[in-house]
Amino acid sequence: LLALIVGFCLTLAHYSFFLCLLAFFITSSKATKYKQEMKAQVEEDFKEGGQRNWLQVLCNGGMAFELSLLYLLDIGSSDLPVDFRHQYRASWLGMAVLGAISCCNGDTWASELGSVLAKGDPFLITTFQKVPRGTNGGVTPVGLLSSVFGGLVIGFAYFVGIMMSAASMDREIAPNQLLVILVGGLGGLLGSLLDSLIGASLQFSGKDAKTGKIVEVAREGVIPISGKMVLDNHSVNLVSSILTALLLPKIALAVGL
Repeated sequence: LLALIVGFCLTLAHYSFFLCLLAFFITSSKATKYKQEMKAQVEEDFKEGGQRNWLQVLCNGGMAFELSLLYLLDIGSSDLPVDFRHQYRASWLGMAVLGAISCCNGDTWASELGSVLAKGDPFLITTFQKVPRGTNGGVTPVGLLSSVFGGLVIGFAYFVGIMMSAASMDREIAPNQLLVILVGGLGGLLGSLLDSLIGASLQFSGKDAKTGKIVEVAREGVIPISGKMVLDNHSVNLVSSILTALLLPKIALAVGL
């Protein structure tokens, strides 16, 4: 129900927002299901099938939902291309929505695909020391590349939405909208890096001495690896999506949109 409400508001604001959300839910679910038996052996809290509860929907789609409401209040239900010169506020909010969703998708692709496709163990983003797979804040070159592709998928969805729904007159005076795809890829990478930095420092990771699995709660029989017990996984996702949403409009402006 919550996903329906979020989807409805995003569709009402801009068709591209809806397509971005749809691309995120479809591709992130597929990424989560990929080689899930392997992930279940490493992560204690792994959920089979990639199901999303209301908390995950809220943390992954909450920022995009809030921004789409602001878009509705400020701009109205209007499918505009990204054009900071002629439509500054609409473009800023649009790129912020792209940032929030590309961050979530980039991070999901990085953690779900990077953890099983990478040949060696990841390294901790804060210390560059090797850590076991499944450690919060652990990154691999394959994971970072996956995050870029995850972001590019969201950028492409936004671009398709513009081509389908924006008026041809608005598109003609706007910059090349293909740049939106590139901005999406940068959003995926930025979101994944921010998520890893926050996860490595403010989210606990430890190894259960009995099972050998990675856990997020400090208790007896758990060997600490990194981080403090300040935030959980949902909180880290929410904070990183907020930061990416605030930073991506500046990046979009810098690349010439």
